[in-house]
Amino acid sequence: MPRPLLLLDVDGPLNPYTAKPHRRPDGYLTHRVRPASWIARQMQWQHRPADRVRPLRLWLHPGHGPALLALPYELVWCTTWKDEANTWISPLLGLPELPYVEWSSMHQGDPEDLHWKTRQLVAWAAGRPFAWVDDELEERDTEWIAAHHPGPALTVRIDHRVGLQQADFALLAEWAGELADGDS
Repeated sequence: MPRPLLLLDVDGPLNPYTAKPHRRPDGYLTHRVRPASWIARQMQWQHRPADRVRPLRLWLHPGHGPALLALPYELVWCTTWKDEANTWISPLLGLPELPYVEWSSMHQGDPEDLHWKTRQLVAWAAGRPFAWVDDELEERDTEWIAAHHPGPALTVRIDHRVGLQQADFALLAEWAGELADGDS
């Protein structure tokens, strides 16, 4: 049986972007990046030419890449960064190029007030077991997934001020272990 999917959001879980602006969280390194999607949004919002757009600040923990690779999952980017996560995030964390969810729509309202990713992720997973790590998950998303996804699923809400913690990695490892034990 294939390993479960680990659906990874970037901003919040890996980049604790709402931490105090001038106090980088312990263990994190500051990176300044210029993804095309960031530049395009800033040009639109700030009405500036591309060369006047300030780089995006990222705080990434160098230990997260090896910790993620040590988990018994197939890692997948589940982020608005889409394929740009492979260009800007993977190399900084020591991750290989990962598959990513190609969103059919982003930030669209939902009739049941679910997170805009929820329905698309369940469809994308196509019944495979998955753990979803995101800072915007709500209980209603977890309940909807339990009612509509035919395979096992774990949702892990991450505090966007602190990012992934050791307890989150332990939870992910434990859940994957329980899945593997259930298959034997």
